[in-house]
Amino acid sequence: MSVFSELPTELSSALAEQGITEPTPVQAAVLPDAMASYDVLGRARTGSGKTLAFGLPILTRLAGRRSRPCHPRALVIVPTRELATQVARAIQPLAASIGLKLTTVYGGTPYEKQTRQLRQRADLVVATPGRLEDLFENGYLFFDDVEITVLDEADHLCDLGFYPSVDKLVGLTPAGSQRLLLSATLDGDVDRLVSSHLRDPRVHELDPNAGSIASMTHHTLTVGGFKQKTEALTSLVRANGRTIVFTRTRESATQVAEALTAVGVPAVDLQGSLSQKVRERNLARFADGQAQVVVATDVAARGIHVDDVGLVVHFDAAGDAKSYLHRSGRTARAGRDGCVVTLTTPRQVFGVVRLQQSAGVEVLHHDLRSAPKPMTADALAAAGHPGPVRTEDTRPDRSGPRKPYRGRPQGQGRHPGGSSYAGRPARPAKKHAASR
Repeated sequence: MSVFSELPTELSSALAEQGITEPTPVQAAVLPDAMASYDVLGRARTGSGKTLAFGLPILTRLAGRRSRPCHPRALVIVPTRELATQVARAIQPLAASIGLKLTTVYGGTPYEKQTRQLRQRADLVVATPGRLEDLFENGYLFFDDVEITVLDEADHLCDLGFYPSVDKLVGLTPAGSQRLLLSATLDGDVDRLVSSHLRDPRVHELDPNAGSIASMTHHTLTVGGFKQKTEALTSLVRANGRTIVFTRTRESATQVAEALTAVGVPAVDLQGSLSQKVRERNLARFADGQAQVVVATDVAARGIHVDDVGLVVHFDAAGDAKSYLHRSGRTARAGRDGCVVTLTTPRQVFGVVRLQQSAGVEVLHHDLRSAPKPMTADALAAAGHPGPVRTEDTRPDRSGPRKPYRGRPQGQGRHPGGSSYAGRPARPAKKHAASR
């Protein structure tokens, strides 16, 4: 018997209307414990169905009752505004089917609109820590009635420096209330949150590192400079469809998106200097297919939860192994295969190799000049070699004639003979300490 049979009839019907009739593995594992009011500690990758794994127990618990103004009965705390929007989009129609009200709370949007929605009753609040803490401190939100709290992507909350706020906010909820924590990693500050706020949690580690990369193929493509990078990216996107590209800086994200659009590949950027309205518009364009590519920085990476992304391209290499895995996790979602390509230059390729080794992934290496055409995921998987080879072909070419020296005119600078510098007498040599 499906675990969905334990849900209220209205919820089951609303799921069926969306074509959801059977739980994913993470839902089948988490739902029984969460619906039995146990604290839950879950480790599962993006795309595994974890939003409904915590969303359905919340809705089941809150069904049939109304919340007091400014007193929500459930909190979902997330690291980014984009993720708050994604979570709300998944849960909102289900909440409406059983008469519950959901409110999103995050910065970059009108304060008055959010306070008005809280006064008008919000059964479930999906929030980022900063705005949630601000609303509490200004008396617009109270935690006395909270029955269930969810920390989604807790590792990213801690990575972004939100640990003190999250620790405080969870500590404000009633001591006996239910708490669920979901994270890709369970170490460091995440472990502190678990130790401080979860009571004998039921643990579900459904996605250890090896499992998270099983349906992905990883590739390194060696190219020349920025121009060749852009050309290679264009070829990859045209061969593989919906793509997420990651850059190191906001400026690069904008430049790459503009470069793709200029050659006929619809692309949008997603980075911190954009207003919240523009970020939401760009993400919506990508989600509904108006844009084939979204070019994002690392800060925006966790906010992208779109299915059917077949390709992730690291236009700029990730800063560390954890970032590499988080970026790459935007593909191979919900049991589908995915392809991850890192673009690099000959000078940088061995640093990329060390990064990928730290991430624990197996990689095929390609040179743009000999890569298959078109560069589909299947073609790349059938080509390449297991490691870069240090040959003249992969090193910068320094074999040509040297350019004439353009330094200082003769007689300037320091020379072995103690000549003057710009016409000034040379300084006398310092005596050795032993001769003083």
